[in-house]
Amino acid sequence: MDKQDIVARRGIAELALKGFFDIAHRWKLSRQDAMTLLGLTATSTYANWKNGKTGTLPRDTLERISYLLNIDDVFKKTNPNIQSNTTHMLHTPHPELHYESPLDRMLQGNVADIYVVQQIVQ
Repeated sequence: MDKQDIVARRGIAELALKGFFDIAHRWKLSRQDAMTLLGLTATSTYANWKNGKTGTLPRDTLERISYLLNIDDVFKKTNPNIQSNTTHMLHTPHPELHYESPLDRMLQGNVADIYVVQQIVQ
């Protein structure tokens, strides 16, 4: 990988994490929930990422963030004037998730769980 690729990947990582932490704030996620959605177990990595020390991100982390950005976008488009609508939609049991809330499903920790929620809310 050449220097331009590394710089580009770092730029993508910074943008992706900025988007994720904006979502985490709006969704009022706990640190543990945010870490689960990112697929992290190390609090030090989470702290580094939150403080802008990113480097590059693993592919599955970028995939997770991509799905979460899409989910957030759908929620915002559904009712752009009401922030509480997103919180309500995250916590309301959904019939296509066997009456589990979208957030509970995503917090099972697998990329596939976030993907399933993204497919259902679209």
